[in-house]
Amino acid sequence: MTNLTAAVLDPLLRTDPMGPRITYYDDATGERIELSTVTLANWAAKTANLLRDELGAGPGTRVAVLLPAHWQTAAVLLGIWWIGAEVMLSGPADLALCTVDRLDEADEAVAGGEVAVLSLDPFGKPVPDLPIGVTDYATAVRVHGDQYAPEPRPGPALEGRSVDEVLASAHTADLSPGDRVMSSLPWSTAEEVVENLVAVLVAGASLVQVANPDPAVLQRRRETEKVTRDR
Repeated sequence: MTNLTAAVLDPLLRTDPMGPRITYYDDATGERIELSTVTLANWAAKTANLLRDELGAGPGTRVAVLLPAHWQTAAVLLGIWWIGAEVMLSGPADLALCTVDRLDEADEAVAGGEVAVLSLDPFGKPVPDLPIGVTDYATAVRVHGDQYAPEPRPGPALEGRSVDEVLASAHTADLSPGDRVMSSLPWSTAEEVVENLVAVLVAGASLVQVANPDPAVLQRRRETEKVTRDR
């Protein structure tokens, strides 16, 4: 059976391991983070190990991802798929990863299951004053290994869609290897995750994801980031 993260990352690790894979901007804060394929894979592996070893997840586990379009969210999604678990963009689920402002939503989605909160801080700062029993992702993930052997018998990948169904949808995108895709589109539904993230990676392209885009700097960014496609 196909493992979704292996299907996405393995070709990139063979052909362009050090090239930029996700470049993330937040124009409200001035943040810019760039991840190579290797770095993205390392973060995904750390997440996979955290999910398996601390949160007890595996094939068939439903994981609610209540997160914005962000480079750490990409690592979370790839980590979930590496262990063969299923991404849900809402409840019900067995465990959840969320931002602190969606903690109540996560608690409702998992009904007593495990919850991990991401600060999304560029320097890895933890979330202060979390309730007892809630895992701080930034603190927990850093101690885990950055290698992972893909689960060979994954369950459904994305809200009931199989790995093959997700890949088939992703392959319909009109993108080419080497494309630099700039986007401010969300990853809030299954269709958005496939179209705005997975399709870019499967094509061998790279993503420039912009949060809170400032129209005054977008044209200059297109030039400096060598953008070939806008979304």
